[in-house]
Amino acid sequence: MKRLHTLAALAILGILSMMPASAQDKSIVVASTTSTQDSGLFGHLLPAFKQKTGIDVKVIAQGTGQALDTGRRGDADVVFVHAKSAEEKFLAEGQSTKRYPVMYNDFVLIGPKSDPAGIKGTKDIVAALKTIKEKGAPFISRGDRSGTHIAELKLWTTAGIDIAKDKGPWYKDIGQGMGAALNTASAANAYVISDRGTWLSFKNRGDLVIAVEGDKRLFNQYGVMLVNPAKHPNVKAELGQQFIDWLVSPEGQKNIADYKINGEQLFYPNANDPNA
Repeated sequence: MKRLHTLAALAILGILSMMPASAQDKSIVVASTTSTQDSGLFGHLLPAFKQKTGIDVKVIAQGTGQALDTGRRGDADVVFVHAKSAEEKFLAEGQSTKRYPVMYNDFVLIGPKSDPAGIKGTKDIVAALKTIKEKGAPFISRGDRSGTHIAELKLWTTAGIDIAKDKGPWYKDIGQGMGAALNTASAANAYVISDRGTWLSFKNRGDLVIAVEGDKRLFNQYGVMLVNPAKHPNVKAELGQQFIDWLVSPEGQKNIADYKINGEQLFYPNANDPNA
C-alpha cells in the first residue's frame, strides 16, 4: 500500500510539473496606486473577479512611479495606475504594448476648517496654491512619485511656482502614501491634495474638510496595462489579460460604478473613451 501511495504521489507531481504555471497557480500580481487600495475599491472588485474567473489577485499598493518600476522589474503581471504621462513613457520603453483607460474621478484640495489661507469654497486650484504659498500656510506633499504627487507638481508649475526652489518650512513632503499624507495633514492642520476616493473612505479626518474642488485641472484618470511578457517571460500574460478584459468589460465597469460610500460614487468608468 505504501508503495502504491508513493507511486500515486509521484504520478500527481509528474502531472503538475507538465501543467502550465497558470493552471497550477491561478493568481496574478497587480502593482497599483495606493488610492485604489486605500479607497476600498479593490476590496469591492476583487471578490467579484475571483468569483467570475477563479483568479486570485495579489495587490502591491504603491505610488504610481513605484508601481511602474515594479512592472519594469517584472515583479508584477499588471500595473493599474493614474499618471498618463508616466504610463505613456512605460509604453514607449516597451514595458507594455497597450494602455487601457478604466475609470476616472478627481483630486480635491483638503484643508483645516480654520482655513488659514482663506480659500475654502473656491474652485480655482491654481489661485488656491498661489495663496497657500504667499501666506505660508502648512501644506503636506506625498513626495513619493505617485500619480497624486505628479499631479500636485504639475499644478504648482501651472501656478508659476517652482516648488523645489520656492518651498519653505510651510511645505513638507513625507515620501508616503495617501492615507499617511491625510493623517499627517489632520495632525498638522495642513492642506493636502488627495484623490476623492481615498478622501471619502478616510476615517481620521479630524478638522479636515474639502477646501477646493470642481476645477477641471483636478481630473484624475486611471489606466491599466499588462507588463510585456516579451521582456519579462515570468509574466502571467493570459491571466493578467483576463483581469484587464474584465475591468473594461460591461460587467467590470458596472462593478466600478456600483462602488459607493455613504451613497457617493467614488469612481466613474470610462473604458470606452478613446481619449482617456
